[in-house]
Order: sequence, then structure tokens, then C-alpha cells
Amino acid sequence: MTAASPRRVLIELALLFLRLGFTAFGGPAAHIAMLEEAAVRKHQWVTHEEFLDLLGAANLIPGPNSTELAIHLGYRRAGWPGLVVAGVCFIAPAMGIVLALAWVYTRYGALPEIAQLLVGVKPVIVAVIAQALWNLARTAVKSRWLLLLAVLSLVASLAGVHELLVLAAAGLLALVAQRVRTQLDRRVPPAASALLPLSLSPSPSPSLPGSPSLPLALSGAAGASAIAAAPGLLPIFLFFLKVGSVLFGSGYVLLAFLRADLVVRWHWLTDRQLLDAIAVGQITPGPVFTTATFIGYLLHGASGGLTATLGIFLPAFVFVALSAPLLPRLRRSPTAAALLDGVNVASLALMAGVTWFLARSAIASWPTLALALASLVLLIRFRVSSVWLLLAGALLGLVLP
Repeated sequence: MTAASPRRVLIELALLFLRLGFTAFGGPAAHIAMLEEAAVRKHQWVTHEEFLDLLGAANLIPGPNSTELAIHLGYRRAGWPGLVVAGVCFIAPAMGIVLALAWVYTRYGALPEIAQLLVGVKPVIVAVIAQALWNLARTAVKSRWLLLLAVLSLVASLAGVHELLVLAAAGLLALVAQRVRTQLDRRVPPAASALLPLSLSPSPSPSLPGSPSLPLALSGAAGASAIAAAPGLLPIFLFFLKVGSVLFGSGYVLLAFLRADLVVRWHWLTDRQLLDAIAVGQITPGPVFTTATFIGYLLHGASGGLTATLGIFLPAFVFVALSAPLLPRLRRSPTAAALLDGVNVASLALMAGVTWFLARSAIASWPTLALALASLVLLIRFRVSSVWLLLAGALLGLVLP
């Protein structure tokens, strides 16, 4: 069998990430689950361990984690051209949808009612994430010690500890454990110091975590203009470039970060406009950071939306371009590999903790519970594509209470 040509590989990448960009509802945890399904289980571009390393690396740099993971996968598949193609194709559909919604918002003072569709989509997302978490955990949790580290990371995440602190602590603890084990191996026979491996059953866990969504009603507040004069394109670009360069965290962190400057300091937006912008990023497929697209449109029309999008996502491409070539060398180093193992299990714990909140809001009735369980069975037993399940969930959402 001859290898695929570079052009064909790029076309394959473009089609895959365009499809994901149109169907990846549910926030970063759901995006990661769909990326795992496509890159690991369907196309086998990377192994589960390599996928976990890419996820851990994405969690350690600022910006949208799932978008950075998509960019990493593009680089791993097709080098520098793949890095650009995967990232752009994952972002572009969401950007187009948000621009259309921003146009409707500014023209009619309201947004189309799509909340009912999400009633059926969210339980399917819970099932997709649960399957991905289980598959990744079977690779990441290599010992009882790493299982304990994952549990501690989950507890810390649910207790409200900042995610960067959780990742850093897990990485350092794994590094210390590796050093201690190395010292013990030098003093006693290897059989006495070896950690017992953890055997994981292949059956899925009944625990269904999910990702949080902001409880924001999309109201027709577009008629209220910003308090101050609208800024030019350069200030918009520089502001969102700063946000993409330094921001870690979820939509809640993004809301606080944007409000401090856009509403309180510069008075470019009202609180209601900012809340609606965050809500649009939550309810549309693709990266949540397309909130910037909506805000840019409100401030400076379509050119503002494109400028804000470029500003907030450009750092992700730069950070991945700088870090991606280093990952294979890090995995070959015993010390760096131990650090990565700790970060990887902490990343999964953060993903589980965040997605728990989605499960609590998504499974609010017996029909939604049945839909989540049925989706899980179809994913595991019959390997039905998550895309078809999401489309079916959207249609069922129209009739679910």
C-alpha cells in the first residue's frame, strides 16, 4: 500500500476538522472526546499515550485547550502545513456561525431560539465524554500511585483549586515519586520496589461527568449600544491577542477576564452584551473562544469579528508550534516522562471534574437519562459515530420535555 500524498493528507485533515468544527458542541471536554474518537480510534494517527501527551501539553500553555489539541494533531499528522490546516478548519465553522448570529443580534435585537435543540444534544455529549474518559484513563493510569494522583487531582478540582495549580502539583508529585523510586531501586532489589500495575476492566464506568455551561438567557439586548465610542481594529486585535496569550481556564474565567476591561475599564460593552457574547460561545459548536468573534462584530462589524478571532487564536498556533517538536524528546527522558504522566492524569481529572457539571444540568429527567445511556451503549457496543448521535439528539431535543 502506497503512502498518501501530502496534498491528500491535508485534504483529509481539512475535511475532518471542518466536520468537527460544525458538530463539536459541549465545550472543551466534548471536543477532546470527539478528537480522541477521530484521531485515535478511527484514523489511528496517534496512540492513546501520544494523545494524552498532546492533551497534557495543551493544558500547560495558555489559550483554548481543545483548539490547541486539534493544532497538535494536525502537526503530528502533516507537519507545519497540517498545524495550520487543522487549526483553521476547526475554528472557521464556529467563527462563521457566530458571525451570522451576531448579525441577527445587531439587526433584530434577539437571537434564534436553539436552546431546545441542546436539550437532546447535551445527554449525548455526556455519553461521548464518558467513553473518551474511560478509554484515555486505561492508558494514563499506569499504576496505583497514578490512580491516587488522579483522585487527588479530581478532589482538588471539585474543591475549586485553580487548574494550573492542580496540573503543576500533579506533575511535581509524579516527578518526586519517580526520583524516590529511582533511589529505592538502587538500594533494594527491583521486585521489592516496583509499583503494582493497575488492571482496569474494559467495561464503561457508570459515572457520567460533563462540562459546565453558563446559565445565560439570550435576550434581545443588542439595541443597547456600548457606553464608549467603538474602538478601531488595532485596539481590538491587541486586546484579544493579550487574552489569547495569557488566559487559562473555562468560560467563567473568560467572562471575568473580559468584563474587567471591556465593561468596567473601557466601557466598550454593557454587561448584558458581554453575557450574551459568552452565551453564544457556549451554545455554538467549536471553540468557546469564538466569544471574541461575537464581541468583535458588536464593536466593529464583520471586520471587527474577524480581527478579534485572529487576535485570540493566533497565540495558540504560536505556542503549539514552539512546543510540539519538543514532546517526543520529553517522552524519551525518564524525568520528563514522569512529569508528563502526572500532568496527563491530572488533565483527565480536570476533564472529569468540569464535565460533572454538564451531567448535572444535562440529565435532568428520565428521558434525558435514557438518551444518555442509550448513546453510551451505541458508542461502546455498536461504535456508532458521535456525529450521528449528536444529530439524533438535536432532533429528539425538539420533542423532549
